Amino acid sequence: MDTSNHIASLERPDRVFVLSGPSGVGKNTVAAALCKSGRAVRAVTATSREPRPGERDGADYYFVGREEFEGWLRDGRLLEHNCYDGNYYGTPAFSVNRAAQSGKPVLLVIDVNGALAVKKLWPQVKLVFLSPPSDEALEQRLRARGDEDARSVAYRLKRAREEMTLRDRYDYVVVNDRLEDAVDEVAGIIDH
Repeated sequence: MDTSNHIASLERPDRVFVLSGPSGVGKNTVAAALCKSGRAVRAVTATSREPRPGERDGADYYFVGREEFEGWLRDGRLLEHNCYDGNYYGTPAFSVNRAAQSGKPVLLVIDVNGALAVKKLWPQVKLVFLSPPSDEALEQRLRARGDEDARSVAYRLKRAREEMTLRDRYDYVVVNDRLEDAVDEVAGIIDH
């Protein structure tokens, strides 16, 4: 992300925790468990893609048109952003600041590149890398989802290996071997 004209600001970067890691590692599941238990709140990210069945605007994502998203980029309203399959994804500063008003730790579930971009701008933000116990376990999880073909799984595994090489740039690494243990470990991190 080009940060030369960055305008967005965080009101409480010390209470923001980024959870990222490879696709299929359980980031959303861990975040959902922490939010459901009241230990954290999740900032809603934005996308220019169309909603999938069951997704709600303002809850799952802020669904905005491509032109509006590009306006947010020009205006510096996003903390980070990326483009996948021709669709934008990003984190609006207002969403993080709104979540911080709860007084609880704020979780951002974003990709590795976005996490590193946020950390560069706000060093107080803590990065938590959720890691699979092994390549084999990650491959099993991706295949078990049943929503991707073999080519997509191979692409995600390749990308996962690339992302794993960046985990040493994170403040914390949590291995998601057993979900309950991973949730408890992340809860211990954000409770400090």
